[in-house]
Amino acid sequence: MPPDLFQLMRELADFDTALLANTINYIDHTPTHDYYMGGDIQSLTPSISPTVGVAVTCELDSSSPDNPVALELYWQQLEQIEAMELPAVWVIKTVGDRPDHECVIGDGMAKVLTRAGCVGVVSDGRVRDVAGVTSAGLAVYARGKCVHHTALRFTKINEPVNIGGITVNPGDVIHANDEGVIVVPPTCLEILPGHLISMRAFEHDVHRQWRRTDLSIADKRRIGIELLEKYGFTKFKNAEL
Repeated sequence: MPPDLFQLMRELADFDTALLANTINYIDHTPTHDYYMGGDIQSLTPSISPTVGVAVTCELDSSSPDNPVALELYWQQLEQIEAMELPAVWVIKTVGDRPDHECVIGDGMAKVLTRAGCVGVVSDGRVRDVAGVTSAGLAVYARGKCVHHTALRFTKINEPVNIGGITVNPGDVIHANDEGVIVVPPTCLEILPGHLISMRAFEHDVHRQWRRTDLSIADKRRIGIELLEKYGFTKFKNAEL
């Protein structure tokens, strides 16, 4: 991890998640399908974004009938988050028998999480008390809402989990907003902010040209390639239009 990861994440928060995804596609060798989550993982708190933090992972069964209560790992994770010097994103993989009945947090847990230093939750489950969660300042990205849950049984913590079709490892940097969630590949983390500035400028410039009605399609493609070169992206393997 970069030595000043906190400052780096603050810089990443100045950009929208789609711009990060586009930029990573140009500058990094990580396959695209490995770092963006599917559209079933939606922002339920769109007024709170973007979200940038370090992944803290767990597995939770909140739907199986006759679940025994098992909260010890939850409290361990809260202590872990509180001890971190970086904002955390709690990543919850649901493992219960009834996927549509998984409800992983409500407003009470949101208050505890935010006070411990958690800025967001990402889960393939569902949540409740969305108004209260929002007022607590916790960003949530999940499959939707569910009004209740069975007894909460935490089964694993701090192991890789699959959410939204990709693997999230403990310590990964998560970036999310109202359009979706990505994991920033560690291989490009340190160089990403500078290239984001260039990508934002490139997109502004090329969109101006592509809106014109006096240029042919061939001209617009040629100009796009020229602008990729101008902003320094043609040196990368994915620099194509």
